[in-house]
Amino acid sequence: MRNVLKVLFCLAATAGFAAIAEAQIRFEVHPVQTRSPTMLQFLNDAKDARPAQIAGELRFPLFGETRMPAVILVHGSGGIGSNVRDWADLLNKQGYAVFLLDSFSGRGITSTVADQTQLSASAMLYDSWRALEMLAKHPRIDPGRIAIMGFSKGGFAALYSALTRFQKLHGPQDLKFAGHIVFYAACNTSFAEDLVTDKTPIRFFHGLADDYTLAEPCRTYASKLKETGNDAVFFGYAGAHHAFDAAGLSRPLKLRNAVTARTCRITERPRGALVNEETGKTPTLSDPCIERGATIAHSAAALAASRKEVAAFLKALFKKP
Repeated sequence: MRNVLKVLFCLAATAGFAAIAEAQIRFEVHPVQTRSPTMLQFLNDAKDARPAQIAGELRFPLFGETRMPAVILVHGSGGIGSNVRDWADLLNKQGYAVFLLDSFSGRGITSTVADQTQLSASAMLYDSWRALEMLAKHPRIDPGRIAIMGFSKGGFAALYSALTRFQKLHGPQDLKFAGHIVFYAACNTSFAEDLVTDKTPIRFFHGLADDYTLAEPCRTYASKLKETGNDAVFFGYAGAHHAFDAAGLSRPLKLRNAVTARTCRITERPRGALVNEETGKTPTLSDPCIERGATIAHSAAALAASRKEVAAFLKALFKKP
């Protein structure tokens, strides 16, 4: 509980200063009751997963519809960074409510860059659905027009929340995301029934020079989704690295301790279990394909192009004039 109060205070203070500087928004802070399933718990039954209470910051544009569309932003391994806040500011200016979901602070986590075992990406997907349930009850939010946008580790939530099987396992009843915006996620795990979605549109954004989460598996996955009748489009940006949308990065930064499974090929086999195709065994951190070291770098061209595509996507999705 102390961690939750701490994150609520920090979010409120930060947002309060932002509201003074940016008079066009107002904010609320909301707790989210959730669980912390491991990937295997998620693939089977998360009822035994540890309960957790996290929080998030809900930002509203000063002017907008009575029941407005919203976007849930799901951060990456470094927590809520400047890129996520920049997107929140931009989306507010475009007339959308934005919920900055903080999966880390309430759990006492600062970063998972060097140790991804602290919290699974599937737990962040579980968080996202609980946030969706909360937002859908808000009197100012249109429950039929809530999209999800995720970055890197949070891109798992943005992408796989579209899968029908996962929705049946852990998603809210009679409620789903209207659209999925996926920034440089890891797409090198093949799940059972991962081409069966709820048919909501999915948009992938990836730097082609990304050495943290490789672009090609996402391009391939997007193509397979499209071939099977899903609305999936991949946008690749030449020369762009991981976190290309982080305008605050003045120069490329090498994360020497960053754990990456970029060359691993993981398959769900049998159903509910995972296998590393290289070893034929359950994946572990000692597998040969697990490496350390990755680059993050801003690309002004990729950011500008992705902003244009995201704006057009949301405008069409939410039927904004």
